[in-house]
Amino acid sequence: MPTTLCSAKASYKKQPGTLELTDSHLTWTQEGKKAPAVRVPHLEASSLFCSKEGAAQVRLKLGLVNDEAGHNFTFTSPSAVAYAEREAFKQELTNIISRNRSAAPTPLQKPTPLSTPAKTPAPIQSTSRATSVSSDTRTPILSGIDAATDFRLRKKVLLSSPELLALHKELVMSGHITESEFWDGREHLLLAEAAAEGQKRGRPGQLVDPRPQTVEGGEVKIVITPQLVHDIFDEFPVVAKAYNDNVPNKLSEAEFWKRYFQSKLFNAHRASIRSSAAQHVVKDDPIFDKYLEKDDDELEPRRTRNEVSDLFINIGATLEDHGETGNEKDVTMQAGRQRGALPLIRKFNEHSERLLNSALSVPSLPPAKRRRIDSGNDEDGDAYAQITLDDLRDPEAMNGITLQMQDRERYFEGQLARSASEQAGGEAIDVRAAFAELKHGFRGWETRFSQLRIDKKAGDAALDSMTQNVSARLDIRTRKTNFPPTLFRQLTTCQTAANEFLRQFWTSLYPPPTTTSSSATPSQSAAKAAKMAGYLSKTREKVEALVRAGQLEGVEPERVEVAMKPLMDAVEHALAFYRARNAKTSTLKTA
Repeated sequence: MPTTLCSAKASYKKQPGTLELTDSHLTWTQEGKKAPAVRVPHLEASSLFCSKEGAAQVRLKLGLVNDEAGHNFTFTSPSAVAYAEREAFKQELTNIISRNRSAAPTPLQKPTPLSTPAKTPAPIQSTSRATSVSSDTRTPILSGIDAATDFRLRKKVLLSSPELLALHKELVMSGHITESEFWDGREHLLLAEAAAEGQKRGRPGQLVDPRPQTVEGGEVKIVITPQLVHDIFDEFPVVAKAYNDNVPNKLSEAEFWKRYFQSKLFNAHRASIRSSAAQHVVKDDPIFDKYLEKDDDELEPRRTRNEVSDLFINIGATLEDHGETGNEKDVTMQAGRQRGALPLIRKFNEHSERLLNSALSVPSLPPAKRRRIDSGNDEDGDAYAQITLDDLRDPEAMNGITLQMQDRERYFEGQLARSASEQAGGEAIDVRAAFAELKHGFRGWETRFSQLRIDKKAGDAALDSMTQNVSARLDIRTRKTNFPPTLFRQLTTCQTAANEFLRQFWTSLYPPPTTTSSSATPSQSAAKAAKMAGYLSKTREKVEALVRAGQLEGVEPERVEVAMKPLMDAVEHALAFYRARNAKTSTLKTA
């Protein structure tokens, strides 16, 4: 008989009941029923959350090892009693979770006595499943990051791709391959997700321009948020100066913003050309009118721009070098001809410059890496470093995969013999005579070229062939499969799994030259190839089973065989290659 540690009245999913903690389980039983609806072994408890003190409801959430959502319980006793009961459960569960975490390396060795009996899986799948869950999920796929971050990246990648998630459930969760084998060759997905997480969002490019909203009664309303206040202060420092000078001594914050949005200063900051239609809304304000500035509509801007000292990025650097060329300036090319647009144009230019400067001064951005060229002249090296672009350079050189050739020695011997015979049979060429013959052949080429008539049959035939090819492809894409949904899903699952086995098979035999994961030893690669070959050898049986399942649903066997023929060809080629490779290895060992 289990010993009860604590008990309390609690609701679960809005159903009243009793929450009880024994020396082996946490159970919750609904009122009027004998069997508990929730039964959690101690070893499955992984995290604990509680509501804040003084909250309207006293709650407790228990997270499980394989279920982050866990279970939520609400204590239904009076507030003081419920809080005391919750603290008792909290203390006991905290001790249990601490014991579980201290025994974290072997959490799956003793789950059977504390869980509901289930069907015993096959021995081979059980071993592979235990290896996949207990070891691979705790080992980071990417080097240099902790296991928790690596697990989060894998989870986000799987959730973002339903097809990859289904493949993971089909192969990894069923125990066919391990977690590390599944992600081998897919490290680029994790790296892309990590890079996306590391990116920081920059400043918005839109110019700050609060839009008034007309509400009932004809009143105009502008919603002011902390982010809007920050953007206004950053975009218009004169407003920040006015705020510091007048709030809260002369004006309250609400009165400050109300008067600002009705002042000429706000009208001057609008991101549109001021029109006379809005002038009746603007009022004279003795406070904000002091911060007004004259419109920047002169030929020379009020704020002088910093000249670009680096000639390599100065687009106008060669303007004076070609002053004699180009079109002559006419009346449409006079700067400042429309003075009313100059303040707005310069405002946009200053805003764009401010955005670029903020992006360049972000401290989190790494410094640009330039490839230096060794040169005796330092000035030339510096100049080259300024104009070289990292995006146009390949950071890593691909060595490719070594081509496996049969009778390689005979191939090179033939090349050497052919080159030797060509050198021996070669004769000296008279350059003058060859040039004279070439010149003689070009005589009268204008006449012959004008008499050239190309037959249209070849071109028409090529066009007809391409048209038929495009039509056939379009017909195949638009044609429906007409397979029953269940059978079509089984065909897709079989093809996806076999493709993954093929990828694992060829990767084990010919690993990529550069990889982010730890490289396997030759014995491990051979074992993996043998394992994948065993899975591939069962593909024929799976296809035959799909043919029989299609017959039961009224689908002709030929249609299923045609649909799976490309897959079977790839599988047969891989198995034939594996058998030939093993036979060659056995022959070498015997010799």
